[in-house]
Amino acid sequence: MRPALIIAASLAATLAQASAAEVVIGVAAPLSGPSAMLGEQVRQGAEAAAGAAGVTLEIADDACTSEGGKTAAQAFVAAKAVIATGFLCTEAIEAALPILKEAGIAVVATGVRTNSLTDRRAKTGWPVVRFAPRADDEVEAAASILGHAWRGELFAIVDDGTIYSRELAEGLRLSFEQSGIKAAFIDTLRPQLDNQIGLAGRLRKSGATHVFVAGDRPDVAILGRDAAQIGYQVTIAGGEVLRAASEGIDLAPGTLMIGLPEWSEIADPAVVARLRDGKVEPDGYVLPAYASVEIAAQAAKAVLAGGSNMLSALEGQEFSTIFGPVGFDDHGDRTDNPYRLYRYNGGAFIEVDQQ
Repeated sequence: MRPALIIAASLAATLAQASAAEVVIGVAAPLSGPSAMLGEQVRQGAEAAAGAAGVTLEIADDACTSEGGKTAAQAFVAAKAVIATGFLCTEAIEAALPILKEAGIAVVATGVRTNSLTDRRAKTGWPVVRFAPRADDEVEAAASILGHAWRGELFAIVDDGTIYSRELAEGLRLSFEQSGIKAAFIDTLRPQLDNQIGLAGRLRKSGATHVFVAGDRPDVAILGRDAAQIGYQVTIAGGEVLRAASEGIDLAPGTLMIGLPEWSEIADPAVVARLRDGKVEPDGYVLPAYASVEIAAQAAKAVLAGGSNMLSALEGQEFSTIFGPVGFDDHGDRTDNPYRLYRYNGGAFIEVDQQ
């Protein structure tokens, strides 16, 4: 028998056993090390979802390391898990996937954004889809949303010189130009200065009425303050890092952000209330982990009901989650882009209706 058929037969046998007992879902999370707080959020969300879905969890500490990923994968195989979820770190999931592939265990990755995880899937054969957005979803959302809103405006693009910010700014510039619009001014700011008067002056001189700043919240806040001080009316936009806590100087009211939603604000209110009643605050990865287990449980039950294989069960259909329907394309990425446009009202970011 060929290896692929052996794996399929082994998985079928495991599922048959599970149907007579319980569906076991593996959950990998960094329960030790510097990311242990995030791992605890994964554990709490996964356990709550498992209770609601009637499935059993095999929770393993992947420590956000390669060795931890291997150990977690081996634990899932030993526990006869039919599918796995969790994983917040690239190192852990990339070490786990060869083992899980060999065992025929598919993965719903909760937090790994690295593009190569799914970009290389055709080559690696890794049986993985991800609930998390791709690393390039932020720039694609920014280009789509702002490209429509700023067409016909004089706009600038500024970055703070870090790798992340430069890639975000350059990706945005290229996407804009591919859609036929071009920045009037491009610049780099010096981060962590007491003022950004010089940058504000250069932007005003360029004639830009809108500027996207790929930089941290404190620098964007200082730019907004200094622009107002010199009487420069400009609309400032930034990326998801603007959700960071304020560090003294607040963002200018009207500042725009391309970011992910606060999960507790868009989740099923009944689930949020139930978690809080159980003394679990739905922060960080609690709700994404909950949704990942929901998806994993529905896929497993679909295979038990006569589906072909787990990866096929994860693709080409939508799953009911606490956030609404979620689906995956044939690369394993979400069919929707979860980034949205928000406007700062002086105290919080409020979603802007794009319709």
